[in-house]
Amino acid sequence: MKQFLYTICFTLGSLSLIAQESQVKQWTFQECLEYAVEHNITIKDAAYTTETANVTLQQSKDSRLPTVNASASQGFKNGQSIDPITSDFVDEQINTTSFGVNASVNLFQGNQIKNKIKQNKLLADQNSLYLEEAKNSIKLSVTQAYLQALYAKEGIAVAEKTLEASTKEVEQAKARLDAGSIAMQDYTDAISQEATNKYNLIEAKNNYEQQIIALKQLLELEPEVEFDIVAPNYKTYTAPILPNKIEVYEAALGMLPEYEAAKLNVDVTEKDLDIAKGNYLPTLALTGSFGTGYTSSQNMSFSNQLDGNLNQTLGLSLTIPIFNSFQTKAEVQKAKIAINQSKLEIISLQKEIYKNVATAYQNALSSQEQLEAAKSASKAAEESYKLAQKKYNLGALSTTDLVVSQNTFTNAQLNYLQAKYLNILYNQLLQFYQGNAITL
Repeated sequence: MKQFLYTICFTLGSLSLIAQESQVKQWTFQECLEYAVEHNITIKDAAYTTETANVTLQQSKDSRLPTVNASASQGFKNGQSIDPITSDFVDEQINTTSFGVNASVNLFQGNQIKNKIKQNKLLADQNSLYLEEAKNSIKLSVTQAYLQALYAKEGIAVAEKTLEASTKEVEQAKARLDAGSIAMQDYTDAISQEATNKYNLIEAKNNYEQQIIALKQLLELEPEVEFDIVAPNYKTYTAPILPNKIEVYEAALGMLPEYEAAKLNVDVTEKDLDIAKGNYLPTLALTGSFGTGYTSSQNMSFSNQLDGNLNQTLGLSLTIPIFNSFQTKAEVQKAKIAINQSKLEIISLQKEIYKNVATAYQNALSSQEQLEAAKSASKAAEESYKLAQKKYNLGALSTTDLVVSQNTFTNAQLNYLQAKYLNILYNQLLQFYQGNAITL
C-alpha cells in the first residue's frame, strides 16, 4: 500500500513538473523591449531625475510668491529696562507677550528669478531627453542580448545535430570494428569525437543560459522566473540593402535625444551668464508686518491690550551692489567659459555620433560580405561532409578523415550563424540611427 501511494505521489509530482515546464513563457523580441522599458531600473532612475527637475522648475516659479512668517514670544524682565510693547522706561519686574506676522516679496532681483525659471525649464526639458536616451540605451542592449541569445540557441541546434551524427558514426565504427574492417584507432577516434561533441553541446547550452541571464537582468525579472525566447524565422535570411551613410548620420543628428540635450546645454549655460550678470543690478523688495502684544506694566486686560497695541508696517527695501571683491565679475567670466565648453561638447558629440554611425555601417558592410562567404563555405562543407559520410559507409574513408570533415562543416555552420546575427545587429543599428523602430 505504501509503495502504491509513493508511486502515485511520484507520478503526480512528475506531472506537475512537466506542466510547469510546458508553461514556460516564450518572450518575443517586442515583448522584451516593452517590458524592459517599463521595468528597467536605469530607466526608472532617469525618470526620477526628470521628476526632480520638474519639481525644481515649480520651485523656481514659486519663488515669485511672497514669504509669510508668524511669530510669538514670551519674556520676563526685572530691573531697569525698556518695555518692548509700550517702549516706556520701567524699573520693575514685567512679563510680556508678543505676536506678529511678517511678509516680504521680491519686486526686482536683477531678472535672476525670471532667468532661473527659464533655465530650470531648459533643465527639465533636458532631463526628459536624458530619459529618452536611457530608454534607447536599454533598447539597444536588449537587442544585442536577444540576438546573442538567438545565436546561442541556434548553436545548440547545430551541436545537437552534430552529436547525433557522431553517435551514429560510433555505432557504425563499432560494427565495422567487430567485423574486422577497421582498426581500434579508428573506433577510438569516433568515440573521442562523440565525447568532444557532447562537450560542445554542454558548452552551447551553457552559453545560451548565460545569454538568458543577461537578458533577464535587463528586463529586471526575478531569478526564479522561467524564461525563454521566441526565435524568428531566419532560415532564408538575406542581408538588406545598406542605406547611405551620410543620410544615416544626418538622420541621427535629428533624432538622437542626447544630441538635442547637448544643444539645450548651451542655452542652460547662457542662462547662467544672465543670472551672474543680474548680481550687478539692484534688488528691490516689499516688506510688511502686523503685530500686537501684552505687557504686565499696563493696567489693562490681556484682550484689551492685544486690541490696543496693534501695529502695522509697510516698506520698500532697495539694495544696490557697489563692490563685492570682484565676485560677480568672476562668476560672469566662468559662465562665459562654460558657454564655450558646452559648444565644444556639441562638436565632440557630433564626432562621436558620426563614429558610431560609420562603425555600424562598416560593420554591416563587412558582415554582409562575410555572410555571403560563410554561406558558400557552409554549403560546400555540407556537401563535402555528405560525400565523406558516403565514403565512410562504403569503407573508403577513415574515421579520422570523417571527423575532420564533420568539424569543418560544424565550424562553417557556426561561422555562418555568427555572420548572420552580426549583420542583423548592425543593420538594426542603422535603422535605429535613422529613427526607425528596431524589429527582429
